[in-house]
Amino acid sequence: MLSLDFLDDVRRMNKRQLYYQVLNFGMIVSSALMIWKGLMVITGSESPIVVVLSGSMEPAFHRGDLLFLTNRVEDPIRVGEIVVFRIEGREIPIVHRVLKIHEKQNGHIKFLTKGDNNAVDDRGLYKQGQHWLEKKDVVGRARGLFISDFIRRTDEWRTGIICSLYWDCDDPHE
Repeated sequence: MLSLDFLDDVRRMNKRQLYYQVLNFGMIVSSALMIWKGLMVITGSESPIVVVLSGSMEPAFHRGDLLFLTNRVEDPIRVGEIVVFRIEGREIPIVHRVLKIHEKQNGHIKFLTKGDNNAVDDRGLYKQGQHWLEKKDVVGRARGLFISDFIRRTDEWRTGIICSLYWDCDDPHE
């Protein structure tokens, strides 16, 4: 019945209040979009923040971790670097480590990736007939990490600090 309560609240508003609420909502949405677009420009990545969706990069990254990406064209790709790439025909980007680099005499670079927790390289993931990735496939390179476990552990950590400052930690409710 939450939706009916919302509609009752909207009906009780006068036109000025309703316009004000719609305008506030529009400003919040447009601010979020501006921040996202600003991050895209600053980082050079079409997706400056991605969520790790699988366990293929464990123990480095776990499911739910957030990666902050950059994708500056002038930075060379290096072996050991963690890249986020998109394969033609697949919508979801993949987070894996660069395993090998193949550089042609003309300076054109191709590279091979592999998940840290995978037994074999990613050639089986690439489109049929493709054995290497190119810079055009890269969405971004991992530059920062927000560990999702931190959110769950924050309450424990905060409770531990408060407990040690104010109470005898055996029973903080005394």
